[in-house]
Amino acid sequence: MARHGGRGWYGKVLGAGLGVTMLAVGASAWTAQARSADHPKAAAPAMPGRDVTPVAATIAHASDKGTGGVNITIDDGPDPTWTPQVLDLLQEYGVKATFCMIGPEAQAHPDLVKKVVAAGHRLCDHTVSHNTAMDKASEAYQSQQILDAERMITKASGGVRPMYYRAPGGAFTPYSRKLAASHGMRPLGWNVDSKDFERPGTSTIIATVEKELPNGPTILFHDAGGDRAQTVQALRQLLPQLKQEGHSFGFPVR
Repeated sequence: MARHGGRGWYGKVLGAGLGVTMLAVGASAWTAQARSADHPKAAAPAMPGRDVTPVAATIAHASDKGTGGVNITIDDGPDPTWTPQVLDLLQEYGVKATFCMIGPEAQAHPDLVKKVVAAGHRLCDHTVSHNTAMDKASEAYQSQQILDAERMITKASGGVRPMYYRAPGGAFTPYSRKLAASHGMRPLGWNVDSKDFERPGTSTIIATVEKELPNGPTILFHDAGGDRAQTVQALRQLLPQLKQEGHSFGFPVR
């Protein structure tokens, strides 16, 4: 799975300064999370009236719609400018998607998180800092990034947990996959990288999706981390086009 720079300014800064991040979080919190990381199943944060059901730790790519199914996944938001536009398009074409959210962005825009949930879309944990080098970091750091984002997203949604975990840039580790799975979040990959984060032009984004779709059903787009006008325009053309080609829109298999 190729790494991508959908939020490169996040990853570059934080990837180079893990020590600063650890200091900022605080020694006591890190100690507690390191202990939780050693026992992820026991450490699963309970929500009132809800139990955490572990899921498979393998990376999901398939669609619950089977052959011809397509999974639209949207990373790095929510963003007050672009997420509402993406939501409007999804509603217009009757498409459900999976939104992989950055914890602090969800915390800053709980109204958007709630709109995503209310529209029938699914939530995905995309960490706190979008550090694409987190697979090189300690297990304590990986735990903090995943579990803190899970708590932020769940709180912002009003209690709806993320159903998936997507590592920034595909930086999964066996540990991070097992930890996420023990918290009910299926590790989520992608088959088609639209490369929309590079802003190559709407026609190029569409051509990339068309070329790579035979690789599998899960398509990666972004609704934050920069100007996403090209993404919005690409979705405006791709959603009806994919429908006309006989594809149905679903969710990644959990």
